[in-house]
Amino acid sequence: MTSQLFAICFNAIRPSDLARFWSGLLGWELADGPDDDVAVLPPDTAGIRILFLPGQEPKAGQNRAHFDLTSASPEGQQQTVARALALGGKHIDVGQLPEDGHVVLADPDGNEFCVIEAGNKFLAGTGFIGAVACDGTQEVGYFWSEALRWPLVWDQDQETAIQSPNGGPKITWGGPPVAPKAGTNRLYFELSLPADDDWEAEVDRLVSLGATRTDTAEGDGGQVLMFDPDGNEFSVRRPR
Repeated sequence: MTSQLFAICFNAIRPSDLARFWSGLLGWELADGPDDDVAVLPPDTAGIRILFLPGQEPKAGQNRAHFDLTSASPEGQQQTVARALALGGKHIDVGQLPEDGHVVLADPDGNEFCVIEAGNKFLAGTGFIGAVACDGTQEVGYFWSEALRWPLVWDQDQETAIQSPNGGPKITWGGPPVAPKAGTNRLYFELSLPADDDWEAEVDRLVSLGATRTDTAEGDGGQVLMFDPDGNEFSVRRPR
């Protein structure tokens, strides 16, 4: 019995518009969901779906998580940047240095992401989305490794990273200093369980690992909101 990472969720003022941006940038398929939800589906099972949900809370400070997109060549990096700008993205300054090889952009909702230069060995073989790069402690990296049962692929100088045994994007945490949390995270993880698994027992397991359960149910009660050890929201979907 183990939670699976069902989706990376974005709270967005206009979910459909933001989904079209990411679908166009990644070249992934759009899929309508219930209510106003829209999903962008990866082309293979190693990828992680992206789910766009309606949310009206304004952006407060820099997101605690962002995508690192990979490049196969310098020309490929330039093409990704040009496509992002054409779709409504923009260049932003988050303190990167002129000599840095990656390019920092924001999507039309202001969510940061990076287009990494070609030749990055750490992200080799991960796919177009090379990493979900998070601001977080070593403790939270250990938590998510246990929660998903994904092995640690990096654990040095309080920086951690995990990756599914099936490959695909890495999830990384940069260690201290961790910026204070500013409001509800716009990006968060949604977990799911196979239909025959004990949902309550899995929620209890996550609590035993360091998560905090809330009494907040989302939607029709099919999910429960929780917090990881760094106070980041995530949800656990009941089996269907």
